[in-house]
Amino acid sequence: MPRRKPAGRRPQRRKDVRHGEPGDAFRCVGCRLDVPVHAPGTAHRNHCPNCLTSRHVDHRVPGDRRAACRGRMAPVSVTVRDDGEWLIIHHCQSCGELSANRIAGDDNALVLLRIAMRPLSGDRLRTGALLAL
Repeated sequence: MPRRKPAGRRPQRRKDVRHGEPGDAFRCVGCRLDVPVHAPGTAHRNHCPNCLTSRHVDHRVPGDRRAACRGRMAPVSVTVRDDGEWLIIHHCQSCGELSANRIAGDDNALVLLRIAMRPLSGDRLRTGALLAL
């Protein structure tokens, strides 16, 4: 008779990609650039420093990687906290969810300023959705 595994969590399989080790990278869904996982100024790299495009991987907590959507998230706006830290507002192209993500130290400053100067009105995002944040 075969041995039964104890009830509970199934042991994880070995994964080819281990995030958090030096040299690891992911490919940007926007510009196809290979992006290093480590970023100055943040513990969880979640967007491309070149085009600021992200993938919908985090559910509620930054770095949890529990979102089922996995859709492309376009940068639509920026906001600034009281302490002066900038956040990028991403809009998921698949499910429509909005999220705020901290900028990293190596993000493209020109692209950040272009997004900051872009008006919020337009077809890309409804103003009501921004008020829901």
